[in-house]
Amino acid sequence: MKIIIRSAKIIDSKSPFHNQTVDLLIADGIIEKIGTSILDIEDTTEVKLDNLHLSQGWFDSSVSFGEPGYEDRETIANGLNVAAKSGFTGIALQPNSFPVIDNQSQVNFVKNKANGFATELFPIGALTKASEGKDMAELFDMKKSGAVAFGDYNKSIDNANLLKIALQYVQDFDGLVITYSQDPNIKGNGVANEGIVSTKLGLKGIPNLAEELQISRNLFLLEYTGGKLHIPTISTAKSVELIKEAKAKGLQVTCSASVHHLVLTDEKLEGFDTRFKVTPPLRTEADRWALLNGVTEGVIDTITSDHNPIDIEFKKMEFDTAKNGTIGLETAFGALLSELHLETVIEKLTSGRAVFGIESNTIAEGSKANFTFFNPEGTSTFTKENILSKSKNSAFLGTEIKGSVYGILNQNQLVITK
Repeated sequence: MKIIIRSAKIIDSKSPFHNQTVDLLIADGIIEKIGTSILDIEDTTEVKLDNLHLSQGWFDSSVSFGEPGYEDRETIANGLNVAAKSGFTGIALQPNSFPVIDNQSQVNFVKNKANGFATELFPIGALTKASEGKDMAELFDMKKSGAVAFGDYNKSIDNANLLKIALQYVQDFDGLVITYSQDPNIKGNGVANEGIVSTKLGLKGIPNLAEELQISRNLFLLEYTGGKLHIPTISTAKSVELIKEAKAKGLQVTCSASVHHLVLTDEKLEGFDTRFKVTPPLRTEADRWALLNGVTEGVIDTITSDHNPIDIEFKKMEFDTAKNGTIGLETAFGALLSELHLETVIEKLTSGRAVFGIESNTIAEGSKANFTFFNPEGTSTFTKENILSKSKNSAFLGTEIKGSVYGILNQNQLVITK
């Protein structure tokens, strides 16, 4: 298949064509030519869109679907189509299905389900069997089958010795350990950020200390063992400082922040709307600004949608008992662009591949065509009609978002939404 992309502005700081408007000729998934004006070629698909911008394909480091076991929340097939139409050419799939992805056969199952799609799926294997935090899962076997990292989604490892052994064990095959960090004893029965809002609403609070104490412990373990550690979805100002200090020491630690923690605060809870119940909880404006500064300073390595579809019956209930989670693939780009400079947004939506040791390609002749198409201009209000996911639990319903996504080109497949 041959494709000519017309008048696309390249946003790729590693490319010699960065910030230039060019034509690109793609042949069988490879960039054959880049120039100011490429002549028409017979039997070629042409991509020509208003204010077209093009970057390396975006990668989301934390996505939950449901299949196997929770197909009513989301299937792999529909989830990957949603990801493609949202601009993502790759996603790291969390292991929180039923059964949990904690062995070689489960890794193979989700990879086989993802065959043939434009968006690539990279499984995260559970760190412990059934994500119960008791016994280490079959990490090496999962690595051989294609797992890119190991972690128990939104569950802290209480047993410090288990985490120590895991960090030591994975070094034999250059594995990456993911540690969600929230001390369950300090969290207790908390459901919202401990502060003025939770006090006013009468909601049990989760102090920042629950996250920061666990991050401190995990960083001490990393310093002792060596290896590579990824801390997902940090949410407090102190967490940013702790990771900054660890990086200054030379520790191999990376971290992410979610889109909703960079854009929203706990003030959204005023109406007891369970769409805003997430884990870790939405924090204060001061924490949000610290996270944004952490992004621009490079302390936060990548940004994730932390896409987590939840059945509607588990959201339409009292705040205390509703499940945590929001979908986020569809709104990730537009929400971020309202808070961060375009080049920063693109950098943080593409940097996850490096964190997970996945190959990336600069936009240059001879490279693989792995692109996201978008328009950074214009604004719109995100409505229920814009939701592509099976679940509708979006924290961004009714929010004004900036720009729009046209689609992707990856795996020699073109997906254009408009």
